[in-house]
Amino acid sequence: MNPIKSWRSLMRKKSGLSDGGKSSFKIKQLPFMAFVFAVMLFIVYRTTMYQYQQEEIDRKWNFWGESKAYSSSFGKLRGLPRGIIHANSDLELRPLWLRSASRSKLSVYSNRNLLAVPVGIKQKQNVDAMVKKFLPENFTIILFHYDGNVNEWENLAWSSKAIHIVAQNQTKWWFAKRFLHPDIVSVYDYIFLWDEDLGVEHFSPSRYVRIVKEEGLEISQPALDPNSTEIHHRITIRARTKKFHRRVYERRGSTKCSDASEGPPCTGFVEGMAPVFSRSAWYCTWHLIQNDLVHGWGMDMKLGYCAQGDRTRNVGVVDREYVVHKGIQTLGGSGHDTTKVSKLKKTTTQRQGIDVRSEIRRQSTWELEIFKERWNQAVADDKHWVDPFKGSEQRRRRRWRGIQHSS
Repeated sequence: MNPIKSWRSLMRKKSGLSDGGKSSFKIKQLPFMAFVFAVMLFIVYRTTMYQYQQEEIDRKWNFWGESKAYSSSFGKLRGLPRGIIHANSDLELRPLWLRSASRSKLSVYSNRNLLAVPVGIKQKQNVDAMVKKFLPENFTIILFHYDGNVNEWENLAWSSKAIHIVAQNQTKWWFAKRFLHPDIVSVYDYIFLWDEDLGVEHFSPSRYVRIVKEEGLEISQPALDPNSTEIHHRITIRARTKKFHRRVYERRGSTKCSDASEGPPCTGFVEGMAPVFSRSAWYCTWHLIQNDLVHGWGMDMKLGYCAQGDRTRNVGVVDREYVVHKGIQTLGGSGHDTTKVSKLKKTTTQRQGIDVRSEIRRQSTWELEIFKERWNQAVADDKHWVDPFKGSEQRRRRRWRGIQHSS
């Protein structure tokens, strides 16, 4: 037999044995690889579920629907287990003690709203009528006493059910910035931030809330009776035949309002005397309020940016539920008003040659200019911010001019 052929056949046999060994090894590897793959899938699944659960916890904690900067503040809270942290509060009064049968009942607040009003004792009768309208309709009441007089309110039946905050000679916006932080009022669906000189004979809080919910009004106000003592903007006047309105048409005067108008005071506008904010709109508005500009002048022209979308749709004036603006001078009122002072203070200031109301108007005008400067500077500095209304306004104006030319 040829030795060369024998050698070749021997090598082929070895090669066959070698291949067969590899194949059998690969077959044995398959169950192991499947196990590893299954373990990896389980790890990915568990990780995904954990992330989802954490997001759900964050969402439950956050009434506002905004992403909380938990990671940035976690360092300050790392000494606490996460589940014990309560990031929000409310303005609900709590009893000092409860019977054992009541302790197990959890307080659940739903469809609750807030009325906040700066008040002075001279407007006690009007405020009394206002609170009696709101309190029975699931409203929490908070009164900001700008004249320091609280004791004389105690004889009203509802006084103990309201929250009283006192700060001498402070304005509505000063109080709101300091005591209506979004994390404090997040339990409330709507925040009514009203002046004290509004007549509510023709106003129902529950019907009003129903209308703004149905129409999707994030920022609103009740219309003003045409016979009101003070009316500053035509858009706030009640339209007798309408349920509500979002714009006004005006061809006279310096401000022309038409279908081409995209902003205040023709549309997307409410005045500072009786604004009503949804929870989300107030979150934005609170951040718009300048801490040191206490009269709030100029803010009404920018509130539409907090309307959570198109201000021509989400801002409106409710005609069916309207109020009477009595135009009584109050501290920190609509922003156009001036301050009340006692007879003693009036006598003192007159002796000193100071006209308090003129001085406050000068201060308010100065604050208005500062607010405008800050807005313009903020727009210039924020390179990523895009005015959401600029493009649509230009398009509407071009369309309106085209209609006029064709007609």
